Amino acid sequence: MRIVQRRASAAVVIGVLFALVLAACGGGGSKKLAAKALPTTTSSTPDSSTSSTAVAGNTTTTAAPAASHGAAVHVPRAVTGPPPTAKPGAAPVTVHLGFLTNLTHASAIVGVQTGIFNVALGQNHVQTTLFNAGPDEVTALFSGALDVAYMGPNPTINGFVQSHGQAIRAIGGATSGGAALVVQQNINSAQDLKGKKVASPQLGNTQDVALRYWLKQNGLSTDQQGGGDVSVVPQDNAQTLQTFKANQIQAAWVPEPWVTRLVQDGGGKVLVDERSLWDNGQFVTTDIVVRTAFLNDHPDVVRDILVGQFKANQFLQQYPSDSQTIVNNFIGQATGKPLSPGTVAAAWGNMQFTNDPIARSLAIDAQHAQAVGLLDPSVKLDGIYDLRLLNDVLAQFGQPPVAAG
Repeated sequence: MRIVQRRASAAVVIGVLFALVLAACGGGGSKKLAAKALPTTTSSTPDSSTSSTAVAGNTTTTAAPAASHGAAVHVPRAVTGPPPTAKPGAAPVTVHLGFLTNLTHASAIVGVQTGIFNVALGQNHVQTTLFNAGPDEVTALFSGALDVAYMGPNPTINGFVQSHGQAIRAIGGATSGGAALVVQQNINSAQDLKGKKVASPQLGNTQDVALRYWLKQNGLSTDQQGGGDVSVVPQDNAQTLQTFKANQIQAAWVPEPWVTRLVQDGGGKVLVDERSLWDNGQFVTTDIVVRTAFLNDHPDVVRDILVGQFKANQFLQQYPSDSQTIVNNFIGQATGKPLSPGTVAAAWGNMQFTNDPIARSLAIDAQHAQAVGLLDPSVKLDGIYDLRLLNDVLAQFGQPPVAAG
């Protein structure tokens, strides 16, 4: 597993096409930022300051991306808003933030790469760490190596349960959808997978539970050692693409962009779009989790992260084309190979970026994990959510509150 640490920062870059920035600062709807604002740049400096440049009556925040994954992105002040007022005498806080190099973690990537988190945090800083799957993030949260993490519902549940409800809290949502079971062309039903190997990203992660539960619902057994009617093989998503191409596995339940890559690059087909298994097609794919101790010690900083999250999702919704470029540049640098623009565009339509953690679906995820033997049936999840700060942020921006169940 590759874990890479990066320090988010900002740098002054001027070169926005004024008319386009003015248009970007206007009303709602799908927009595009200034052309050629996104390709390569040099390394970012270690401090996390941001700068503002007045542009024709508006202010545009210019931020260098973390670890130079693409050029400085010019983000309208209408998107970032003003930074919070610094507290006199308060020492800067470094927020250790974890996420995955998946499109389903686009909120985190855009928040870091555009400097939106930098602006929201004001005098504080964000340092990022990349992971392959959520269970490793839980370990990092337990050790104090992470303060905040973007992860799926099942690692969230496992972390809460393993710490007896003490170590972590889910504080918001990020993404719904964007996961599917992709199979070889000769597989047409669940029964065709009997005696075959099927991959998931990691034992106990969200897609792993979804796969095992779906197989169980179709009368097929699995176990944690790779036995049963279907052999479930947890492996890195990049490895899954290679083993799928080599026909060493016959299927995989994965998040985006790997769903689209297995179809476009691996010649597979989607047998189950996970949205089809949920009411209204909505289920939590990625939520935001915080160490309880960090939440208690720095509630104002956690609130600022949620402001950044809200604005990152706002950016994703208002500037889908630029967002796809930013995220793809980042993934390309982190993994060594960018996706094709067509792959990103196709995958984008399978996801919904939302601040709602869709708490009801997490409770159902827990039931599924219990059904496949990955969670103690006696487990209770009371207190797993703390949405007070999120609802305060939503109220600030005129949005309705979300429920914890």
